[in-house]
Amino acid sequence: MKSNPVIEINQLYKQYKNTDNFVVKGVSMTITQKEIFGLLGPNGAGKTTLISMMCGLLKPTSGKISILEKSYATHKTEIHQHIGVVPQEYALYPTLTARENIAYFAGMYGLKGKDLNQKIHQGLERLGLLEFADKKIGTFSGGMKRRINLIAGVLHNPKILFLDEPTVGVDVQSKNVIIEYLQELNSLGTTIIYTSHHLSEAEHFCTKIAIIDRGEIFACDTPKNLIQHTENTSNLEDVFIRLTGKQLRDEA
Repeated sequence: MKSNPVIEINQLYKQYKNTDNFVVKGVSMTITQKEIFGLLGPNGAGKTTLISMMCGLLKPTSGKISILEKSYATHKTEIHQHIGVVPQEYALYPTLTARENIAYFAGMYGLKGKDLNQKIHQGLERLGLLEFADKKIGTFSGGMKRRINLIAGVLHNPKILFLDEPTVGVDVQSKNVIIEYLQELNSLGTTIIYTSHHLSEAEHFCTKIAIIDRGEIFACDTPKNLIQHTENTSNLEDVFIRLTGKQLRDEA
């Protein structure tokens, strides 16, 4: 059974003002319903810019993006109701409690009352944080903040979830809980777009992967096919190095 496309990108370009180079160059791809789609690339490859355009935070220089068969130009508010974004940087208020933080962000999507309280309770319980519900976020560990960040990003049941390094800097236990929870959301119908530098994690987590470098998509396929069809590779890290090279990509 063929899955429906939820994101369609056609010949997308992005050039920032007062610069000569394009950060994203001619990207075309389709992401289908219930995929866990990994967007992987070195520092400065164009991942963040591409994700920002998919989320409607940046306007393309040229090209088209369709989200759930709609355009940001005409349906921006409607699209935003159906997407969730979990950024790498914690989008949390340290002086508010875990419960207050989640309720604040849920309010942006119109969630309130008993239904909201029930969803907050379920989210905190599922991610092992219920006993810390009324403690201030500023006292939380990195792994706990990651889990709260995730709950805040999915409480409105988004059809599409964007994740930027969702397990960076967390302990193994938190990482496992986060990945299991994301797989549950995916099994219930949420399409996931995921970026990470943890290539082993991506290899096992993602159903499809695009490797981007210098603004262009170098390869896009299942992890298994990428490994099978790239010479002298035995895992995703080998494929990544083979396609993007060994040159350091330090940024200052």
